[in-house]
Amino acid sequence: MDWLVPVALSLSLIAVIFLLIWLGWRGRTTRQSAVGPLPELPADPGPQICAIEGQYVVTTSSGDWLDRIAVHGLGVKSNATASVHPTGVHVARTGAPDLFIPIDALDDVHFASGMAGKFVEKDGLVVIRWLLGTKLVDTGFRTRRAAERNTLRDAIHSLRQEEGQL
Repeated sequence: MDWLVPVALSLSLIAVIFLLIWLGWRGRTTRQSAVGPLPELPADPGPQICAIEGQYVVTTSSGDWLDRIAVHGLGVKSNATASVHPTGVHVARTGAPDLFIPIDALDDVHFASGMAGKFVEKDGLVVIRWLLGTKLVDTGFRTRRAAERNTLRDAIHSLRQEEGQL
């Protein structure tokens, strides 16, 4: 019975920590509620230019790689496939809502070494800067094979070049 008090205290402390984490995440989603809805995937996005398997890392406020966007499930890592179409970029995520970035919302595409929760080798992440509602955000994607980083970046870059942007 001597072990009962320390175990109860430990479990209580763990419960309080999880409660604080949950309250913090809920507060973040409340603060970000004005971000706006996610763009919907068009019925016909057009032919697939390329499809790359990898991991959706996170979406953060542009320029602040620690400020996760919590609304719409954008702060949750998941396995994904990024496919580029003439109308934009579709990120099909496992266990989370898909993400579609329309061509007219694209601002930039570049490489980075890390974002909130994921740090890799130099230029290991493809980062897509885009406009979500009125907020400029960065979405990170880690390709499964390093050689495919350039393929994904170049395909996204070519979309905007055709539009006379990027």
